[in-house]
Amino acid sequence: MGPVTRVLAIANQKGGVAKTTTVASLGVALAERGKRVLLVDLDPQACLTFSLGIDPEDLELSVHHVLTKGLAPTEVILTTEDGVDLLPATIELARAEADLLTRTGREHVLRTVVEELAEAGEDYDWILLDCPPSLGVLTVAALTAAEGVLIPLQCETLSHRGVGQLLDTVHDVRRFTNRGLAVWGVLPTLYDGRTNHARTVLETIAETYDLEVIEPPIPKTIKFAEAPAAGRSILATSRSSKGAAAYREVAANLDARAAS
Repeated sequence: MGPVTRVLAIANQKGGVAKTTTVASLGVALAERGKRVLLVDLDPQACLTFSLGIDPEDLELSVHHVLTKGLAPTEVILTTEDGVDLLPATIELARAEADLLTRTGREHVLRTVVEELAEAGEDYDWILLDCPPSLGVLTVAALTAAEGVLIPLQCETLSHRGVGQLLDTVHDVRRFTNRGLAVWGVLPTLYDGRTNHARTVLETIAETYDLEVIEPPIPKTIKFAEAPAAGRSILATSRSSKGAAAYREVAANLDARAAS
């Protein structure tokens, strides 16, 4: 019997909340903890793929072929220098949304991929799904495949409306395609603890939506902008930075939660 695979969707339809940074950093932090990790890039912009040192334009095969052409995920998965496996994206994924719209069972395409990996003996401890910044077919498919959803939230602006819409989608997914989906909580990103505003946003969100706030908040730092340019995660480019330390701590907390 292989390990239990934890499938976690990282979602927020608002852009600029450090969603992709969170997927890459948490994935690498979990890999550092000895876990076998697969990251799935579901964003046609392919930022996750690019940030892990892979040029999407050089790829012939991507997650698009897995979701719409039925290609085995094992044919497409790449290993990265950061110690995580990646199911990469290319701009072709923009077509997947339209391709899938007319398909029966489109909400279950990613769940099927997870099942195929298990059947192929690919025993991942964690599969992290980087959702696109929308509430379309791909995000719903990710929520249908996941046991939990983590919501990165920028603490600079009151992004409440976005969270409300996402929670409405989670509610629908629970009703129709994945009864067991749990909201693991909100992860504060781009956090500047020196400002009252950031602290107020945090307190308000927890109260308004009755959501757990995942600790610690991820600090705002220029180091995050430098990492993708190097094609590595911040855990590789700035190992001892506050940002890297915060993601390691969040990964440890998520790992402990999964084990309990």
